[in-house]
Amino acid sequence: MKPSRDIGRLLDIMAALRTPVTGCPWDLEQNFKSIAPYTLEEAFEVIDAIERDDIDDLREELGDLLLQVVFHARMAEEMNAFDFGDVVQAITHKMIRRHPHVFGAEAARGAGMAKGMWDRIKAEEKAERRERRAALNLSLAEKDGFLDDIPHGFPALMRALKLQQRAAKVGFDWSEAAPILEKIEEEIGELKQAITSGDAKDTEEEYGDLLFVIVNLGRHLKLEPESALRGTNEKFRKRFHYIERKLAEQDHSLDAATLEEMEALWQEAKTAK
Repeated sequence: MKPSRDIGRLLDIMAALRTPVTGCPWDLEQNFKSIAPYTLEEAFEVIDAIERDDIDDLREELGDLLLQVVFHARMAEEMNAFDFGDVVQAITHKMIRRHPHVFGAEAARGAGMAKGMWDRIKAEEKAERRERRAALNLSLAEKDGFLDDIPHGFPALMRALKLQQRAAKVGFDWSEAAPILEKIEEEIGELKQAITSGDAKDTEEEYGDLLFVIVNLGRHLKLEPESALRGTNEKFRKRFHYIERKLAEQDHSLDAATLEEMEALWQEAKTAK
């Protein structure tokens, strides 16, 4: 089997990998839940390639992410649930429906998307999804709330942001950033009390409350928490590498260095170009 630009070849490869007896033992052992962590990992590797401005790596990582879609679709096809074509049809239908100002009637294209149209269309889609699931006798008990369709599988910072954005649509929100800073101070105080009490569960809860409020502050400052934290992570990595490099120049190792030595080099790293 040769490589190809045709998506059909990728579908054939996945089918071969999942064929009992002749397929790949590892691929045959997988299911939706076991593959899910890899799907998330590949999505983050796409983001990493973008952050590094590595266009060649981006091509590779997008292929890896596409493979995850094909993998999930193949497993669903084996269950007679849906196939890759159904996935493509669903997303093309959604994109056409959500962009009447591009694909709709001439009047809609001329006027542009009316205020609130995106939310109205999404609300219609949610209602249709409820009807579809009801027809299939699928439970909706845990997905009926205003916030309940925000996926649990999102990274925690991203999910916090999505929950806050959704709640803000019905007015449950601070009007400005200043009172959020006061709330942060309040949460820090509660965290200190929890730490002092020695209650591990309470400490974790207060720590989570603090993170949630910090995400809210970022939202009001028009800052995306995942992006901001990725930037800080990279800054930390570069400064720590500076420490490692400077120690190596002195024939010294990280293990042998004292905290005072590393702290001094850290301060150097903060001002180094």
